Amino acid sequence: MNVSFDSIDWLSADALIALAVAIVPRVLAALLVLLAFYLLLRVLQPALRNVLGRAGIAGALIHLLVDGVVRGAVWVVALVMAASQLGINVAAALAGLGVVGIAVGFAAQETIANMIAGFLIFWDRPFKVGDWISTQGRYGEVRDITLRTTRLRTHDNTFVVIPNKQVIGELLVNHSMFGESRVSVPVGIAYKESINDAREVILDAVRGLDGVLTAPSPTVVVDSLGDSSVNLSVRVWVGQAVDEVAVRFRVVEASKKALDAAGIEIPFPHLQLFVDDVKERVWNRLNDTRGASS
Repeated sequence: MNVSFDSIDWLSADALIALAVAIVPRVLAALLVLLAFYLLLRVLQPALRNVLGRAGIAGALIHLLVDGVVRGAVWVVALVMAASQLGINVAAALAGLGVVGIAVGFAAQETIANMIAGFLIFWDRPFKVGDWISTQGRYGEVRDITLRTTRLRTHDNTFVVIPNKQVIGELLVNHSMFGESRVSVPVGIAYKESINDAREVILDAVRGLDGVLTAPSPTVVVDSLGDSSVNLSVRVWVGQAVDEVAVRFRVVEASKKALDAAGIEIPFPHLQLFVDDVKERVWNRLNDTRGASS
């Protein structure tokens, strides 16, 4: 049986034309939908940045919201609408994605919690990049804040990564929030020594130390009365939080040298026992013990 190739070509051409007539309008409609949403984003993103910036929201959070959340949400809607124009069963696809999303949500609870904490950090702004903070037993400079972690550089030049959930959930101290900060150094002197003399000696030693501000001026106050010493607190001010640790070391060394030079005693911890009254029978028993041993 002979088949005419001309007839096959004509049938194929007719089928292609019919397919094109059926598909091309849908493709064009889907492309128009995507184009419309693209133009919408071009107008929406600058407007949102402007509004959020005037509201005083942090730039990093604006970037995450506008370029991350809003842009992603708009493109998801655009793709869903474009897919519906192509005749794809969007409802079934969304149902499948919903099931997958629930499973992923259960598997990534910690990650999601850290991301929510990251949004709170950007929103509440307890610190910013460049601040010196204490959290989770760590003291360092904030080098980067991501949606999941906060990253510090310590004085030892080590890089510390802390999950945002832990940063938000624990006590956090920002040493750079208000600029100048005070450093308090404990120093103990013997009870027999003069507090005023010790104060003058220490103040003369710490004034002019590198990093110590002249205004507010250093002070020395009595912090407490300890078991074996009068506990003083040497208080000096530094201009930047980055100098706190170095200045503390300098104040400790300068105070020790100045007190030694002035002959003011820094006592070791000790215990004094005073016997006010001893019963006669105790002395008698002690004498009997001595006699038996001899």
